[in-house]
Amino acid sequence: MGARDLSIINTPPPNRQPIETEVLVFDKEQIRDAIYYETERGGQVYFIHNRVNGLREMAGLIQELCPDLSIATAHGQMEGHKLEEVILDFIDRKYDVLVCTNIVESGVDISNANTIIINNAHHFGLSDLHQLRGRVGRSNKKAFCYLMAPPMSTLPSDSRKRLQTLEQHSELGSGFQIAMRDLDIRGAGNLLGGEQSGFISEIGFDMYQKILDEAIRELKQTDFKDLFKDQLEEKKDYVSDCTIDTDLEILIPDTYIESIQERLNLYQELDNITQESKLQEFAAGLQDRFGEAPAPVEDLYTTIRCRWMAIQLGFEKMILKEETLRCYFINNPDSPYFESATFQHILHYIQTRTNNARLKQIGKNFMLIVDRIDSMTKLHDFLRKMTDARNN
Repeated sequence: MGARDLSIINTPPPNRQPIETEVLVFDKEQIRDAIYYETERGGQVYFIHNRVNGLREMAGLIQELCPDLSIATAHGQMEGHKLEEVILDFIDRKYDVLVCTNIVESGVDISNANTIIINNAHHFGLSDLHQLRGRVGRSNKKAFCYLMAPPMSTLPSDSRKRLQTLEQHSELGSGFQIAMRDLDIRGAGNLLGGEQSGFISEIGFDMYQKILDEAIRELKQTDFKDLFKDQLEEKKDYVSDCTIDTDLEILIPDTYIESIQERLNLYQELDNITQESKLQEFAAGLQDRFGEAPAPVEDLYTTIRCRWMAIQLGFEKMILKEETLRCYFINNPDSPYFESATFQHILHYIQTRTNNARLKQIGKNFMLIVDRIDSMTKLHDFLRKMTDARNN
């Protein structure tokens, strides 16, 4: 539809497992059990307490709960070499638990640390919590994230929504859903809406230009048709595009070009071609890169040529199925197209030059039905003969 491109990375690295996330009320026994469960299977633990003033007291509490484990502290106010020394010692497994601020939020990748306990999680933003949770589960081991907060009933609405979002979206590749939910909670709009980037950016500049061009074209043909009469008669293009729907195999096969992205790029390039010379140049380049084109690709070229002629003839849509072609004229019975020479030539051709086509009226709209069209080549021949009759 021409909307703005959006890429989402949903595929996790090999052997990764979802991080089990749970929202808990601060409880010493649960903290102790979570720490011991991790250390007894040979892992390490992050304990996040985002207040430098109370960090040593919290480390003392953890030491009291787990007297046989080694505890380290880290925060952003430490001297650089001391902070580096603590982190390196933790990587070397000299410590079992690292009590720290959210300084480890990004840039820390320790595969042996697979449990993180976040104290006062309701004070963090959703993106902070998501980043902190991402510090664990960086290997093939099952990881755990515990969000410590007061009872849900006592929390403000936004804090409660943030914690529930983290708990609900714990599967791999859920970052996009979390980001969308974060925008919704903060009232900043939605990622693709006008609140974020405006109408033009929402649908893409090319699509905006196309819609604007169609609106101007419609106004010229209706409200201002007298003013632009000479221009309309000269251009004779009453439709801007024609869609073709068929049950025939018309595509670039994956056996010819394996890459999905490459095929999409080629389809987009083909869609922008409007001249025969450019189409032949494209076909020659494709053959030079991938070898001789198979039959479905040749039919694709023919389909593009058919679309060009359909636009000249005033068809907005063509459907070719079960060997029957249905051509839909402009969906506006008041359009000056139906008084144009093009439409009169089509009527004359149907009446005098062919015996397998007929005009059908559905409501106020017209449709041309053609029988015994079982290939794109026959469709091309039929449109070409009708176009020649129009031009002559």
